[in-house]
Amino acid sequence: MKILVCISKTPDTTAKIAFTDNNTKFAQDGVQWIINPYDEWYALVRAIELKEKDPSVIIHLVTVGTADADPIIRKALALGGDEAIRVNADSNDSYYIAAQIAEVAKQGAYDLVFTGKETIDYNGSAIGGMVAELLDQPYVSLATKFDLNGTVAIINREIEGGEETCEVSLPVVVSCQKGMAEQRIPNMKGIMGARTKPLKAVEPVAADALTSVASFELPPAKAGVKLVDAENAGELIKLLHDEAKVI
Repeated sequence: MKILVCISKTPDTTAKIAFTDNNTKFAQDGVQWIINPYDEWYALVRAIELKEKDPSVIIHLVTVGTADADPIIRKALALGGDEAIRVNADSNDSYYIAAQIAEVAKQGAYDLVFTGKETIDYNGSAIGGMVAELLDQPYVSLATKFDLNGTVAIINREIEGGEETCEVSLPVVVSCQKGMAEQRIPNMKGIMGARTKPLKAVEPVAADALTSVASFELPPAKAGVKLVDAENAGELIKLLHDEAKVI
């Protein structure tokens, strides 16, 4: 079985957010970059667990990005990917990115495509569904559990107010979230081995970008905090009633 895992480069959650070019681009200076956690902790690790059960499983990684994404891809290879493909393109348009991933998936004839449920920078949760549509394959989103019975996938996913279990024949595209697997850290053997694993850069296929960034805005600054002495309950009640208007 061949699994394609989608990997994104995202800023660390502690990164200071700023914008350049008239607030149309993210300022990258001094930013620490990481593998998108949903891609790493849930999609990739679940693929690795499937490979541990069945050593014949092949795990390929795919990223749409420029050469500065290579260190992130190498970390993903250190965790357990067999080889990686980087589509040499720089875009934040979901459709364009999905079109590149779908083309790689078509060429590789994968049985299973895993994505994270979303990236932590854009939170769009759009790529998985678009890839499935472009491949004309079933799509299961927000998966919390994934098992295989031959060529049938049994997938648990969150729904409003509960959980449902789906059964679908391979090939299938699945977006993964918390519950799918547990976080892992690359060991020294994996880190050393990742240096020699194939990382192939390919040129993008022709595809239209359907969206563009008009501008970014930071959220409004939080209001100051008022401290009330523990002995002054009356003042606290007055503030909650007159200013916060919660009582």
